[in-house]
Amino acid sequence: MIVFTFPGQGSQKPGMGGPWREHPAWSVVEEASELLGRDLAALLLDTGAEELTRTDNAQLATFLTSLVVLRAVTDAGLRPGAVAGHSLGEYTALVAAEVLTPADGLRLVAARGAAMLAATTARTGTMAAVLGLEDDEVAAACARCAGEVWVANLNAPGQVVIAGSPEGVAEATEVARELGAKKVMPMAVSGAFHTPFMAPAQEALASALAGAELREGTVPVIANVDALPHRSSTEWAALLDAQLCSPVRWRPSLEHLGAAGATVLLELGPGTVLTGMAKRTLDGVTTRSISTPEALA
Repeated sequence: MIVFTFPGQGSQKPGMGGPWREHPAWSVVEEASELLGRDLAALLLDTGAEELTRTDNAQLATFLTSLVVLRAVTDAGLRPGAVAGHSLGEYTALVAAEVLTPADGLRLVAARGAAMLAATTARTGTMAAVLGLEDDEVAAACARCAGEVWVANLNAPGQVVIAGSPEGVAEATEVARELGAKKVMPMAVSGAFHTPFMAPAQEALASALAGAELREGTVPVIANVDALPHRSSTEWAALLDAQLCSPVRWRPSLEHLGAAGATVLLELGPGTVLTGMAKRTLDGVTTRSISTPEALA
């Protein structure tokens, strides 16, 4: 079974749309620019690193680049047996499964990015990657802390992201080191994503979701919230709402896909982050990142 996976915020880089500018799939960018009334080509081609890392820009740019790659891959005749996306990438996965139209996906991502940016402004948070501990050990480290800190991403064996207040993350960092963590790396973000700190963004996202048409999926989408496959149109509004404040269960998602018969995992979009996670999590599965037209060959 071929699985399409889609990256989230943090995979963006300046000029990432450049390789696709002359490709027929670039029409996706033109369509999106017209829909939002904004020059999105400039976002993918000309925007500098600092502006691109802003939450709303990063999410829109990453989503749009993945849509371009998805168009190119499907035009080449590839079809998935299942799809999954990491955080923001879940929206691209829903477009790939036809739960969302590209237009609704674009509107939702724009609303989500703006709402999450506002939430980071309202309450300062941060994140850090903990390497070398098991998932339950990192959860235990967070539980021992007086400050506000939670597990935010279960990414791969020995790779867990924590998030919360700067004080809480600093405290959990020390506890994780005491428990034997090989390394704890602060992340260059301004918010505690996938924690209760994102609760203020839920109302705006719920309003945007109410205006979107959610349809039955053509293939299963593995949800971040529970690492289980979903196709029903009635489930996704609640799953996407919960995703804002819940950990991304990526390692369990990959393990589910492996058990379900995945043989090829393709990462569609900028970067190779998900490809690396898949290699560390699954044995005997072919992994490949497609971020340029040349990678399609």
